[in-house]
Amino acid sequence: MFLKLKSFIVPLAFITLSGAGFVFIQMGLTYASSMAFLELRYLFAFIVLLFVVFKLKFPNSLIEIFHIGIAGILSVGVFSIACFNSIDYGLSPAFCSLIISLQPIVVSFLAMRFLGESVSIKAWFGLLFGLVGVILVLGFDSEINKNELIGFLFAVLGLLGMSFGSLYQKKYCSNMNLITGGVIQTFVSAIVVLPLLYFEDIRVSFNGEFIIALFYMSVIASIGVMSLLYYMIRHGEVSKVSSLFYLLPVVSVLVAYFVLDNKIESNVFIGIIIVLISMGLINKNYSKKLVIKKA
Repeated sequence: MFLKLKSFIVPLAFITLSGAGFVFIQMGLTYASSMAFLELRYLFAFIVLLFVVFKLKFPNSLIEIFHIGIAGILSVGVFSIACFNSIDYGLSPAFCSLIISLQPIVVSFLAMRFLGESVSIKAWFGLLFGLVGVILVLGFDSEINKNELIGFLFAVLGLLGMSFGSLYQKKYCSNMNLITGGVIQTFVSAIVVLPLLYFEDIRVSFNGEFIIALFYMSVIASIGVMSLLYYMIRHGEVSKVSSLFYLLPVVSVLVAYFVLDNKIESNVFIGIIIVLISMGLINKNYSKKLVIKKA
C-alpha cells in the first residue's frame, strides 16, 4: 500500500513543483536579469546543499564525478539557461512548458536508439495523444513575434538539454547520491553560467517577490524537483518517467488560473482529460524493462 502511494505521490509532487517553477521564473525575471537570477539560484542551492553534504561521502572515482558533472550540465545547466532566456525573451511560461513537455517523444526515440528501451505501439499512441491534449490546453491562437521566436528556440534547446541529460543520467549516474550529486551538478552549472554574465546588463532588485522566486528556484526546484526526477529515473524506465512532462503545461495553466486569475477555457478541460487518458496509456503499456549496458 505504501509503495503504491509513493508511486503516485512522487510523480504528482514532481509535476506540480516543476510546472509552478515556470511561473516563479517569470516572477524573478521581473526583478533580475536572466543569468544573474540563474547564477544566484545555483549559488544559493550550492550553499544549502553544503550544509547537508558534510556528513556524506563524495564519489572516489574521477570518472564518476565527470559523468555526474556532464549530466548536470545538460539536465540542470543547459536546461535552465535555455528556459530562463526563453521566458526572458517573452515566451510565456505556459508556452515554454509546452515545448519542454515534448520531451516524451524525444526521449522515447533516443531511449530506443541508444539505451535499448522498447516502447509499445499503444504507448506511442499515448505519447502522440498526449501531445494533442497539450496543444488543446494552450490553444491554437498564440502569435509569436521576433523576440518570442528567439525564446522558442531557447525552449527547444532546453528540451534537448533535459532529454539528453535524462538519458545520460540513467546510463552513467543511476546510482548517484542525490545530495552529493546535487552539489556537483549545481557547482558545474554555476561555472557554466558565470561567463554568460558578461553578455548581459546585470541587474538584481532584492525585494519580497524576488526572494520568494529565488528561494523557490534554488531550494524547491534545484534541490527538491531534481531529486524527485533522479529518484524516478533510478526507479523507472526513462521513457515512462519522461511521459510525466506532458502534465507540465497543464499545471502551468492551473497555476496561472489560481495565481493570476486567468480564465480556463473549455478546450483546456478537454485537453486535461486527453492528457490524463494518454498518461494511462503510457504508464500501462511499456513492453519490457530497460536494459542498460554498463559503461
